[in-house]
Amino acid sequence: MNPVMRDVKTHIETERLILKMPEPGDGTAVNAAIQRSVNELKPWLGFVQETPTVEDTESNAREAHAKFLLRQNLRYLVFLKEDRTFVGSTGFHRMDWDVPKFELGYWMDTAHSGKGYMREAVEALTAYALNDLGGARVEIRCESENKRSRAIPESLGFELEGTLRNDDLSVDGKRLTDTCIYAKVREKGA
Repeated sequence: MNPVMRDVKTHIETERLILKMPEPGDGTAVNAAIQRSVNELKPWLGFVQETPTVEDTESNAREAHAKFLLRQNLRYLVFLKEDRTFVGSTGFHRMDWDVPKFELGYWMDTAHSGKGYMREAVEALTAYALNDLGGARVEIRCESENKRSRAIPESLGFELEGTLRNDDLSVDGKRLTDTCIYAKVREKGA
């Protein structure tokens, strides 16, 4: 089946959060979170090596919207249910609809970290992928030294399947890094 024909939820609600597909106009809130969090995000994420402008982030949100509709990348922006405050971004960044399998990524607004919001969002997306999208595998890859990122799959019962040594360059391009691969899989036949 052509992935664009697959029904995918544009909004997912949890106890405290609303996860929604990026839409035109979301760039301002996302950029404000990036600005607040740039020092914490810079060691791990390429898109903050040069701090993006509001226009850059708005352009990125619009591109993410298009990719969502084409089922090429399913990014979800994370908002607090109580007041619609933007707190982070997550989603399926690499997908193989034939298997099907999904790789989850995420980042958090520093002002809202430590409250379990990203754990809650990742848990909801993992369940959605395995139960509703028929996923056989959900994978999270993160740099071995990124303890905060690793804590999420570890707390959700993902299995550390391995560490790829000297797998990548650090985002600043100055050193080799190791990549941890965590996964949750649906049992065969289930």
